[in-house]
Amino acid sequence: MPLSARPWTKFYPEGVPASLEYPEESLALPLLRAAREHPERTAMVYFNREISYGQLLDEVQRMAGALQSLGVRPGDRVGIMLPNTPQTVVAYYAVLWLGAVVVMVNPLYTPREMEILLKDSGATHLIALDVRFRDIEQVRPRTQLKHVIVTGIGDYMPAPLRWLFPIVKRDLVGKIPPGADVQRWADMLRHHPVPEPAAVDAKEDLAVLQYTGGTTGIPKGAMLTHFNLYANCVQISAWLSEFKVRPFRVLAALPFFHVYGLTTVLNYTFFGGGTMILVPNPRDIDNILSLIQKHKPHVFPGVPTMYIAILNHPKARQLDLSSIEACVSGAAPLPVDVQVKFEQLTGGKLVEGYGLTEASPVTHANPVWGRRKEGSIGLPWPDTDCRIVDLETGEDVPVGQPGELLIRGPQVMKGYWNNPEATAAALKDGWLHTGDVATVDEEGYFYIVDREKDMIIAGGFNIYPREIEEVLFAHPAVQEAAVIGVPDPYRGETVKAFVVLKEGARATAEELIEHCRQNLARYKVPKEIEFREELPKTLVGKVLRRVLREEEERKRAAG
Repeated sequence: MPLSARPWTKFYPEGVPASLEYPEESLALPLLRAAREHPERTAMVYFNREISYGQLLDEVQRMAGALQSLGVRPGDRVGIMLPNTPQTVVAYYAVLWLGAVVVMVNPLYTPREMEILLKDSGATHLIALDVRFRDIEQVRPRTQLKHVIVTGIGDYMPAPLRWLFPIVKRDLVGKIPPGADVQRWADMLRHHPVPEPAAVDAKEDLAVLQYTGGTTGIPKGAMLTHFNLYANCVQISAWLSEFKVRPFRVLAALPFFHVYGLTTVLNYTFFGGGTMILVPNPRDIDNILSLIQKHKPHVFPGVPTMYIAILNHPKARQLDLSSIEACVSGAAPLPVDVQVKFEQLTGGKLVEGYGLTEASPVTHANPVWGRRKEGSIGLPWPDTDCRIVDLETGEDVPVGQPGELLIRGPQVMKGYWNNPEATAAALKDGWLHTGDVATVDEEGYFYIVDREKDMIIAGGFNIYPREIEEVLFAHPAVQEAAVIGVPDPYRGETVKAFVVLKEGARATAEELIEHCRQNLARYKVPKEIEFREELPKTLVGKVLRRVLREEEERKRAAG
C-alpha cells in the first residue's frame, strides 16, 4: 500500500481519529477559555505555590498592558530568556495576547549566542533574569533592543522557601546599577490589563520564532504560526485521549525555551485545562523525584537522559512514582532497555516519539495505549503525511529501505526567518526535508536510522551511529554512549565510541568491543572506545555528537 494512503491510521489507538479539526485563531485563546471555565482550578505549581487559572489570566492581561505601554505591537519580536518559572508562562501568553511574536532564548546562553538570536530576530524587547543583566547590557548596543524587563527566580516562591535557595539569597537585583535603563517585573504587573487577545490571521501570523538548537551550525529561526502550534496541540490532545475527559497534571521538566517543552508541556497543558508542575532546573533529579512524589503528575514528557538519570538515582525505588501514566520521549533515540526498566519502575507507559523544530515539533509517536513497536518512533500523527526518498535521486524507496524522511502536515513551519535559501532547501513542493534517514514497515511504523549528517562511511559501507549506540546501551555496565566517525587513512572513516559507565560499574574497552562484535557486523564494531564522566549535551539532554567530533579534530590537529 502506498504511503499516500496513510496505512498507519489503521493502527491508531481507540479514540484517535484519522483526521482532526484545527481552529484558526490565536494561540492565546485556549488559556482565556480555560480561565473563564475553571478560574479556581490550579494552572501551575511552583515550589509549593499554587497559581489558579484566574490569577494567571489576570497577570497575563496586566503584563500585556505593560508591554503595550512600552510599544509592543502586533508582529514585534519579544525575547523571553527565562527558565521554567511562572514569569515565563505569563510573559509568553502576554506576548501572544498582543499579536506579537515570541523569541525563546536559552537562559544559559553566552553573550555571543544571545547576540546572534537577538540580532537575527530583530527583537525590540527582552524579558530575562536579573542575573543576566550585565551580559544583556554588553550586547545590547549591537541589537535592536529598546526595553529590557528583569525578574528574579525567587519572585514567585513562597516566602518561607525563598531564602533556602543560594541563588535567591544573593542580592541579585543589587547587581543592576542605580538608574539603569531597565523595567522591573513587579512594576510591570501594576499596569491596566488588556482585556481581549489581538485578532490574528492564524495561518499567516507568527506566534513563535523558534531557533534551531545550532547543533549543525548557526541557528535558524523557524517561523511557527498560531495555526502550526495550535494544530500540534490538537494532535497531542487526540493522541493522549485518556486525558480529554478528566483533569490531568503535567510535569514541566522540559525547558520551555525548547520547542519540545513549549508545545508538549506549556501549550498542551493549557489547551486541555490541566495543571503544570514547574521544574526550573531539568538536571535536578532530586527535585524532579520529590515533585513526582508530592504532586503526582500523570504526564511526563521528557528525553532519554532524564529517564536514565531517574533509573540510576539511588532513591528512585524508594519513592512512589505510580502516578505517572504517560511519557513520550523525544529529542534523542530511546534505548529499549531504558523503556522497559522505566515502565517497571513507574507502572506507566513510556513510548518514543519524533519531531523537529520545523514541525512545531511532533510528527510521530508510538501509541501510549495501543500497539507499539520497539525501536520505532511510531506512527505519523493525524493529518501528517510522510515519504521516504532516496538520498541521491529523491525518488520514493520501497518499504523497508532507508532514505530521507519527508513530512507534510498542519504543524510544519512557514519557513526560516529572513533566510529564503534555507527555506527553499528545507521546504520543497510542500514537503519538509528532515535530513533524517528513516525506514518504514508495511504497517506504517517508522524507524529513524540516523541523521544524514551523522552517517559514517567506512570502506564504502554506510554506518549509522544509533545502531551501535543501541548495542552499547544493552551492556549492563553502560549508562550512556555516543558514536562518531573519525578519520582513518585506509577506510576513510572508522568508528569511535564515547561511553559513560553506570555508577559503581566496571568494564574495559576490550570487553565492550567484544560485546559489539557479538552483535554487529565487523565493519560496524568500534575500533576505539573512550570513557567519559559525562557526554556533552544540550540543556534539554540531547547528546552533541558535533562537539565530540570537534574535540577529536582539535586533538588530531595537535598531534
